[in-house]
Amino acid sequence: MSSKPEPKDVHQLNGTGPTPSPCSSDGPGREPLAGTSEFLGPDGAGVEVVVIESRANAKGIREEDALLENGSQSNESDDVSTDRGPAPPSPLKETSFSIGLQVLFPFLLAGFGTVAAGMVLDIVQLPTTAELEQALQMTATRSQEGHWEVFQKVTEVFILVPALLGLKGNLEMTLASRLSTAANIGQMDTPKELWRMITGNMALIQVQATVVGFLASIAAVVFGWIPDGHFSIPHAFLLCASSVATAFIASLVLGMIMIGVIIGSRKIGINPDNVATPIAASLGDLITLALLSGISWGLYLELNHWRYIYPLVCAFFVALLPVWVVLARRSPATREVLYSGWEPVIIAMAISSVGGLILDKTVSDPNFAGMAVFTPVINGVGGNLVAVQASRISTFLHMNGMPGENSEQAPRRCPSPCTTFFSPDVNSRSARVLFLLVVPGHLVFLYTISCMQGGHTTLTLIFIIFYMTAALLQVLILLYIADWMVHWMWGRGLDPDNFSIPYLTALGDLLGTGLLALSFHVLWLIGDRDTDVGD
Repeated sequence: MSSKPEPKDVHQLNGTGPTPSPCSSDGPGREPLAGTSEFLGPDGAGVEVVVIESRANAKGIREEDALLENGSQSNESDDVSTDRGPAPPSPLKETSFSIGLQVLFPFLLAGFGTVAAGMVLDIVQLPTTAELEQALQMTATRSQEGHWEVFQKVTEVFILVPALLGLKGNLEMTLASRLSTAANIGQMDTPKELWRMITGNMALIQVQATVVGFLASIAAVVFGWIPDGHFSIPHAFLLCASSVATAFIASLVLGMIMIGVIIGSRKIGINPDNVATPIAASLGDLITLALLSGISWGLYLELNHWRYIYPLVCAFFVALLPVWVVLARRSPATREVLYSGWEPVIIAMAISSVGGLILDKTVSDPNFAGMAVFTPVINGVGGNLVAVQASRISTFLHMNGMPGENSEQAPRRCPSPCTTFFSPDVNSRSARVLFLLVVPGHLVFLYTISCMQGGHTTLTLIFIIFYMTAALLQVLILLYIADWMVHWMWGRGLDPDNFSIPYLTALGDLLGTGLLALSFHVLWLIGDRDTDVGD
């Protein structure tokens, strides 16, 4: 038998450090060793060392297995249980019924908000031929004439509509998703964390709203100038002042509402991901469109008297930018977004502006004037549903690690529609619930528009079929893209809360406006024009 190993070698094997003697008892498992030398004789020492070494190896293997099994868990967690699986934490353990119940009320509230926004857009749009004839037969007040005139003389305001309504996706919905994730993972539990999160995010969205509002006005001027070849400096300043002021005020009001909704939902035990983004959209469309109409009308009335007020309005909001930048930089969570979060916001604004160009060219034709009242509805519903889904997927991923860290949550390069909509996981379940809300939701909203006698469109069966086809196709595409985009961004180390929702809501605006315009043109071509297309 080989020579007897040194005691320190034995202790290095079991990893417990030096002990007074090999026969000392540290626990019940070592008591039999105390009497081993009593019956082993002169050569028993070697056997005893083999026994100790074998048991040390066994213990080392057990410890190594335990470490490997627990290695995937957070280093900050105190739970060393090896039974913990990849199941998400309790906020995401929801049934289809509970998801639908929590989403239904905010979804309907958001839909009625888009209906109200559509009614406003229908009122302020270019008048149809019948309305012009009626206006010639009756005396209108000066305020009513001015209210219509700004949309007649400065038609580029229509290009601003999807871009500014898209701010709810670029800013408010992103804010709601970011704060919902922070609330779900415990980053808003203490008053100090809550205050820092509120001030940083409010300052951040004011910076983004001012910049995006300015860029949206430039896009509206360019898109309006290219087809017509006409450029007006007073109109350009009017668009800039209206856009910046609308974006700033709307983001301030909606941001405060979002913070209250998220804090309140956490206190009553509701998942903020299910309610925050729809409520942001419900008030966002109406508030933004009402502000844009009122501000642009008020500034237009001063066009011939106080033209210098336009650059003064722009200069005032631009002068506030350094204040918001300083406040946003104080919070680590918003400092990163302040520097790296501009790409999705600006690209989403450009995409929405293309949708605005489609809207401008479509509603300017009296034959398709009925499209105006439905545009905010179809765009808003699609954006609301995909924002809820993106926020839920992002929260699910955040609960399992940090962006780019989880190999188990690696992005699928080409997810199959069956995986997106029919797999048993919670995100697929929520996608099915959200998709099933499209038809009943739109039927309710169409009935509401009909009861309020909004628009210039009679709701015939063929119109409803075309409208529902466009709405279902829009949401189906958006939910599929959301499943791919959120996982893809996560795999690349990008936070989906900051990057995915602007792209998705902008695509929703473009798809909704394009598909709705296509539906109206097809209805016109097949002869369905006397009862429900135009007037």
